[in-house]
Amino acid sequence: MTGSLAGTDWTYIPTSRHVVALTFDAGANADAVSSILATLQRYGVPATFFLTGNFVRDFPAAARSIAAAGERIGNHTISHPYLTQLTDAAVREQITGAARQIIAVTGKNPARLFRFPYGAADARTIAIVNQAGYVPVRWTVDTLGWEGTAGHITAAVVAARVLAGLRPGEIVLMHVGSNPDDHTTFDADALPQVITELRARGYSFVTLAALTG
Repeated sequence: MTGSLAGTDWTYIPTSRHVVALTFDAGANADAVSSILATLQRYGVPATFFLTGNFVRDFPAAARSIAAAGERIGNHTISHPYLTQLTDAAVREQITGAARQIIAVTGKNPARLFRFPYGAADARTIAIVNQAGYVPVRWTVDTLGWEGTAGHITAAVVAARVLAGLRPGEIVLMHVGSNPDDHTTFDADALPQVITELRARGYSFVTLAALTG
């Protein structure tokens, strides 16, 4: 990959327009997928979903439902490791192997959108991702909905975090899974309020395709 998109793990969409990209990482489980998709459809909002290979293997019906809803799909590696701790060859296999699994299950190619597990990236791994044909995309704000009640999170806290980070091109990180301990789904619970409050502030919604042209 060449040009202005290379060499950067993007934390926002470079724009002056009042747009927000809602993104959902899928790894641990699929407990909130149906709720999230229903809300997005009800409000007519597009989003981007980063899937791991293990997620599409373990939850194929959920993965297919995301694709069938027309949502943009990105690559989140096979098994969600710290890529900065892997060899070049192992990093490449995490990327290409996940793409193979995602295409096989959903029929959708996740290129050219990639998200580093844990946000763990450096110049070496970003270069490998670029060479594989992907733009790495981080986030402007992590809602922390995945932390559940132990993290003192509520749906209201999720919405407040999104609004506190509001800026043109904001990228919001949410998750499709429930907290493994208390099984809360605060990101899904907060989603209607997030959408309503962002629209009230004059913002509309885009997918991360806006980053790749």
